[in-house]
Amino acid sequence: MKLKLITLLFLSISISVVAQQNGTLLKTQLPRVYIDEEISLHFLSPEPIQYVDISTNDMIGDIPLENVFRVKAVRDSVSDLNGYNKSLGVVTIIGQKFIAQYDLWYSHDERQLKTQIEILPINTNPLEVGEIPMSDQELRFFATEAFKDKKKNKITQSTQYGITGKVNKIYTVDDYIFLDISFKNKTNLKFDLDQLRFKIEDKRILKATNVQSIEIEPEYQLFSTESFDKKYRNIYVFKKVTFPNSKVFTIELTESQISGRSLKMRVKYSDLLNADTL
Repeated sequence: MKLKLITLLFLSISISVVAQQNGTLLKTQLPRVYIDEEISLHFLSPEPIQYVDISTNDMIGDIPLENVFRVKAVRDSVSDLNGYNKSLGVVTIIGQKFIAQYDLWYSHDERQLKTQIEILPINTNPLEVGEIPMSDQELRFFATEAFKDKKKNKITQSTQYGITGKVNKIYTVDDYIFLDISFKNKTNLKFDLDQLRFKIEDKRILKATNVQSIEIEPEYQLFSTESFDKKYRNIYVFKKVTFPNSKVFTIELTESQISGRSLKMRVKYSDLLNADTL
């Protein structure tokens, strides 16, 4: 009996390995999950969900939060099953760096029903299409590590209208640049943040019409804020940028008023090259 069980185990492993090597996945290999028409099942993703496919009309689902997929059986589709176990179809969930698939079955037995399932690495396959960018979860982790670091190099500093801005430190991880930026308000007026813009501009501006400016959007920022009273600090993440010595990386803070305060800082390319590694 033991020999027969061992033989079956190796056979199932061999089938799984062959399927993966062929770049295919059989429906019978998918994790089986039970749902019904009364209870919503929530899939919890480790990163923002980019796409979901529900293979049949026997199920209905949505994405109420960027990391949550909610699904349940359609009442009219299962009304004649009388609690009988039956496959309702396959759901495919795609994140920023993974694809996961589950075979959903109908059951009216509460002992089989779950209300939430965490999408674990064992049930996913990586999406390896060209260069794999970092997920928001990874960017959040490294940005948090940078925020925890209390050591500051004060890369650059500027003061205007009672507002002092500092680039405290620059870090790199793979092809990403992490900027630790802080602002201090020395006035008694709260600063209502309009925009924080990042650009690559010419070092020397001879004529306004000759200014060449390229705006760069952060890939991620650790915190979101609309105003600050005295202090504000955040981590901004960018994909790797290169530019000649004739240009600089600028950071421009503006206030959301017609005659609002503004502040501009400049970061040299050499400062980016000398960045610390997280």
